[in-house]
Amino acid sequence: MVHDWNNLIRAEVFFLLKDQSTVPSPIHFVQEFPMNASTPSTAHNAFLLAARALMALMFVPAGISKITGFEGTVGYIASVGLPMAAAGAVAAIVVEVLGGLALLAGAGTRVAAVVLAVFTLAASVFFHAFWAVPADQAFVQQLMFFKNLAIVGGLLGLAAAGAGGWSVDGRR
Repeated sequence: MVHDWNNLIRAEVFFLLKDQSTVPSPIHFVQEFPMNASTPSTAHNAFLLAARALMALMFVPAGISKITGFEGTVGYIASVGLPMAAAGAVAAIVVEVLGGLALLAGAGTRVAAVVLAVFTLAASVFFHAFWAVPADQAFVQQLMFFKNLAIVGGLLGLAAAGAGGWSVDGRR
């Protein structure tokens, strides 16, 4: 019996190697799961849900930590020379918590993503100005700055794609 299975496997491998069009490839995966707005698939919705959840994971805990450490947040904002630090801290909390929760639920996703992108870009310029810090701090600040730019890119992608079918927006 084992001998028959071995022959069957050899025959199948020979067939696959002989006719390369039957070999699964990454292109086959993409064709199997089209990722465009006109034909949303399970993979499309799953990827958008994952993108929304991972982005929310950046913002909601950060907003909550600003609430629990409000005085420290106000002091940090004031330390970079921004006026009305307390109002800025409240604005940051509102944007991060509400925007992050909106992304997670997929409610008003496009607007939330654009607001969070603008917020993240502004925060990057003011709080990760690697060009204006001593050389021993520049590397970490540059890393944080460009990480934030990547997040802005992801948020703009969500703004363009929308929330997907597995969301409040998708149920409307």
